[in-house]
Amino acid sequence: MNFAQLLFPDFSLILCGYLICRFTALNRPVWQHVESLVYFFLFPVLLFHSIVKSPLDLHAASSLIGAGLSLGLCAIALSYSLPYWPLLGKHLDRRDHAASAQVGFRFNSFIALALAERLAGPEGLLMISVLIGVCVPLFNIGAVWPMARQGNTGFVRELLRNPLIIATGSGLIANLLGFRIPVWLDPSVGRIGAASLALGLMAAGAGMQLGTLRQGKLLGLSVLMIKHLLLPLIAWGMAHVFQLGAAQSTILLAFSALPTASTCYVLAARMGYNGPYVAGLVTLSTLAGMLSLPFALGVLLG
Repeated sequence: MNFAQLLFPDFSLILCGYLICRFTALNRPVWQHVESLVYFFLFPVLLFHSIVKSPLDLHAASSLIGAGLSLGLCAIALSYSLPYWPLLGKHLDRRDHAASAQVGFRFNSFIALALAERLAGPEGLLMISVLIGVCVPLFNIGAVWPMARQGNTGFVRELLRNPLIIATGSGLIANLLGFRIPVWLDPSVGRIGAASLALGLMAAGAGMQLGTLRQGKLLGLSVLMIKHLLLPLIAWGMAHVFQLGAAQSTILLAFSALPTASTCYVLAARMGYNGPYVAGLVTLSTLAGMLSLPFALGVLLG
């Protein structure tokens, strides 16, 4: 599989957003409104739709769910622990760490859905939907907590107001209750999801300032090392611990090596943190995914 070809559309949209913002009349104030639209409406609709469109069999997927949650908890713990690592911690800016820790464990669900279908067909799509359904709430809580704590804002209040958590929580409940999007409404909801993909990536590019990464090279390198090197290795171990089958192992390893979520930037910016720095990490993570996906699926899985 040509992983560079798979990831190129996402990176090209980020590049388009960057160029449009820098060299046309559609400058930064325009994209701030786009960010709000993506964060509060478009992306929540996509998350809800992705979760409810495929029935969840929690019993059949219990091992995969256990492995996915264990992987997620390890990722969150590693990302949080960076300020306490010997020699490393004293060189990290705590506020930038609070905003960028999420890069170490969140994932690009758009790429996840596309990749899973190519790897394992409808079965793979169902398995990645299970992982999305159970891990997105955990990861969003993990993303909000350090920023709410560092910014001295109410953690519970931030969670209750977070549209991504509202969308995933309501999507899980609706799925388990048997709710499905009506056939006549499905195309419209699908187009909203497609718009969130394009606009979210372009908004990340519009806010990108790679120059800001010079101020936090060590932090960026540490977070990306967790995301693209340590997590695939942990996923390989989890696949053995939970005795996953071939298809489930493939999906878990792909899940572990995905680029980080483009909405990391949106969340950091909306909560008053260094959005451009996080956007730079998202871009580098997209590039690093071109290496970590072949490593996880070619080297570790092989």
